[in-house]
Amino acid sequence: MNWIILIVAGFFESGFAFCLGKMKESSGTDWYLWGTGFLLSLTLSMVLLAKAVQTLPIGTAYPVWTGIGAVGTVVLGIVFFHEPVSFLRLFFISTLIASIIGLKLVSH
Repeated sequence: MNWIILIVAGFFESGFAFCLGKMKESSGTDWYLWGTGFLLSLTLSMVLLAKAVQTLPIGTAYPVWTGIGAVGTVVLGIVFFHEPVSFLRLFFISTLIASIIGLKLVSH
């Protein structure tokens, strides 16, 4: 169950990065709404990470959490912010995903 919590925490990490990107493009009320989304996503991500590490090793959970957040943020950047897509960028994201899966497989 804590692996699921950790995965959701990683998605919320991507969420707060996405909100930061939207804040960059916004002003006025929209900026505050995206800022609220940022704070909510940040809080949920941290709380869920703290819950997950109650039973998962921190040396595994933290890299998996940041990896999920990094992969999600890159995908969101490509889809919503029209960031560049290149072979090397996709290759290194793929190696990051493989590393996340590897950490899950070798953790006890």
